[in-house]
Amino acid sequence: MVRGTLVRAVCVGLLGLLASDPARAAATPQPGIGTRTIPIIDVGKLRFRDLNRNGWLDPYEDWRLSVEVRAEDLVGRMTLPERAGAMMHGTAPFPGAARSGAVYDRTAARTMVIDRHVTSLITRLAIAPAAFAEENNALQAIAEQGRLGIPLTLSTDPRNHFQYTAGASVSSAGFSQWPEALGFAAVGDAAVVRGFADIARQEYRAVGIHQALSPQADLATEPRWGRIVGTFGEDADLVGRMVGGYVAGFQGGDDGLRANGVSTIVKHWVGYGAAKDGWDSHSHYGRFAAFPGNNFAYHVKPFLPAFRSKVAGVMPTYSTLQDLVVDGHQVEQVGGGFNTWLLTDQLRGRYGYDGIILSDWLITNDCPKACVEGSDPGQPPVLGMSWGVEALSRRQRFVKGVRAGIDQFGGVDETDLIVEAVKAGELDEGRVAQSARRIMQMKFRQGLFENPFVDAAQAGRIVGNRAFQDAADAAQRRSLVLLQNRGGVLPLKGAKKVYLRGISADAARAHGLVPVANLDQADVALIRASTPWETLHPRHLFGQLQHEGSLAFAAGQPEYDEIVRIAAKVPTIVTVFLDRPAILTALRPHARAIVGNFGVGDAALLDVLTGRAAPQGTLPFELPSSMAEVAAQRSDVPHDTANPLYRIGFGLRY
Repeated sequence: MVRGTLVRAVCVGLLGLLASDPARAAATPQPGIGTRTIPIIDVGKLRFRDLNRNGWLDPYEDWRLSVEVRAEDLVGRMTLPERAGAMMHGTAPFPGAARSGAVYDRTAARTMVIDRHVTSLITRLAIAPAAFAEENNALQAIAEQGRLGIPLTLSTDPRNHFQYTAGASVSSAGFSQWPEALGFAAVGDAAVVRGFADIARQEYRAVGIHQALSPQADLATEPRWGRIVGTFGEDADLVGRMVGGYVAGFQGGDDGLRANGVSTIVKHWVGYGAAKDGWDSHSHYGRFAAFPGNNFAYHVKPFLPAFRSKVAGVMPTYSTLQDLVVDGHQVEQVGGGFNTWLLTDQLRGRYGYDGIILSDWLITNDCPKACVEGSDPGQPPVLGMSWGVEALSRRQRFVKGVRAGIDQFGGVDETDLIVEAVKAGELDEGRVAQSARRIMQMKFRQGLFENPFVDAAQAGRIVGNRAFQDAADAAQRRSLVLLQNRGGVLPLKGAKKVYLRGISADAARAHGLVPVANLDQADVALIRASTPWETLHPRHLFGQLQHEGSLAFAAGQPEYDEIVRIAAKVPTIVTVFLDRPAILTALRPHARAIVGNFGVGDAALLDVLTGRAAPQGTLPFELPSSMAEVAAQRSDVPHDTANPLYRIGFGLRY
């Protein structure tokens, strides 16, 4: 305890109060204080963390002051390397060269946080909640030892869903499991996605996660694109409603980030979903978004509800907006993170956005021959998404990104390059301070300077609890889309003998069904299937991870051929995971019933198949009738195939 400095502490606090809002300060209740090694300052009955250990209550340590006053004081104390460090959003390291694991590498984390001054890290841990909380507390204990005691912001890709793709999502590992974003769009109720986000907010904060690198406001206007599953579909108005509910639920309200909220990063500004030929811009071969329908403005619309809710951050697209002209302006042919028109003129200027702009990952990395052509088999992948600025040096890319509007760079920790650029006169230090100020304000809003630690035992009780999973199961049921029901085969009634493929026999028994191993004994077959896809770029990491190519069920595909074999012997019900808009033309004659799903557990699926619940979902995108029509549609225009098999919004009922 620090008693002898009480007079100065009170004086400094009063000066800060006069500089902010005295009424607000007087009404601010004592927040919870958490510390491992940082001393506590007592001012009367009030408690404060002495973050810089100088024995005084400095304005940035005084929780009675406004966020703006505290951030201004803190940034004024930060050195240039510390400010530059705030502009890096690194990756919480695993031991050695591992890309996953059950613990963080404490030594590597200390180097990153203390020596390189990085105060934002993405976590890719997927372990039990209590252990997860302990690992995040260990990182905060390291950060606490920094010169100014700046806490970490820990971020994550989505982790409450079914599909897990490196670089896009994380295994749930105990978190409540909900439909994919497309499933919320199939439900079509913004209150449901807001309820999900509120629950996920509680789960994130319980384990010490403060930032969601989501939602995707991208429009799924190109049916072949591999990241459709993370979107809310192709209709701008529907997507906007879903995005607005998502941001409000995670951040704790409609008017910006609250103390118990999780900051959201809406992405990817803007036009990512208009992927040329369906290729994704993680890879060099997919670096372009194309606008043959001159429909760029339509892709902006879903972001506007996020702006109205004061979303904490925006992530620009990797994509170069190929040959795009807007209002007579020829858009520079560089990726979104380097595009001044996109970030400063449009996002900051036209739309008045004043939050954080966080780049997507690795945009300052090189993309050499092995990145352009793909790595040789057995060699580690080479990743760099510096589209349009490949000829620049790494330092020049940082400079161009900052000048364009970037506040923080994802996936890197090269603090020294920002420092060198300032010393060389290529960047103004005031501009670096501006970004650091925005980032520190977010930390102050979330109360991290008072207590960045969490209760690991409580995390185990909160994350994935029964009430949360019950709500998630209800959303799963509501998201199912009944596409075909010939002869009224659904709902199943009575003790039907069922042949199962991809569905648990125990779950079937729990629903009064009788699993059989022999098709000749079955009354009906229940089959899980996936939307078809191809691996067309096996030498590229994301070409291996993402689904590309044909959407059509066709002879020669093992899954399709098996469905045809089974359906020839017994009435067959197929549920298709619609991570992209499947072409069901060849499947329809063989399946008695087809149910579209966007991530569903066996119990929720069988609830609907047996009539305990009714199908309520509608398609968030159209399902084309052929790949020829997919090839002919325009990548930036929604639901524009000539003869769709199922139109957007389609959904049968019992």
